[in-house]
Amino acid sequence: MSTVPTVYHPVNFAQKYSLFSEQWQPKVIARMNDYQFKLARLEGEFVWHSHADTDETFIVIEGQLRIDFRDGFVMLSAGELYVVPKGVEHKPWAEKEVKLMLIEPEGVINTGDIQGERTAQNDVWI
Repeated sequence: MSTVPTVYHPVNFAQKYSLFSEQWQPKVIARMNDYQFKLARLEGEFVWHSHADTDETFIVIEGQLRIDFRDGFVMLSAGELYVVPKGVEHKPWAEKEVKLMLIEPEGVINTGDIQGERTAQNDVWI
């Protein structure tokens, strides 16, 4: 009896980034338990916001991202990550386009407690 082997495929970031060009619109690429892994392109300034019930992880794939806080900021370059604790108000911005990954629970709205023009449709898979 012969069985066909299962073929496993990795998620390729470059291939996924080639599928979209819009900025500030995170796209889901994987799920682990209740967490989603999202890719996004960012350029310019976001809005001040917070997430009352969850931390938010930013991993920079390409470029440089600044995350402002009311009392300071953190600069992230490619290959670096930062976890914004739940409830902490923050505002990401990038002088030039940044490619990054966000890790957060399913259902988290990108603008947190603020709704506006930067609020992205949630749970969009690519």
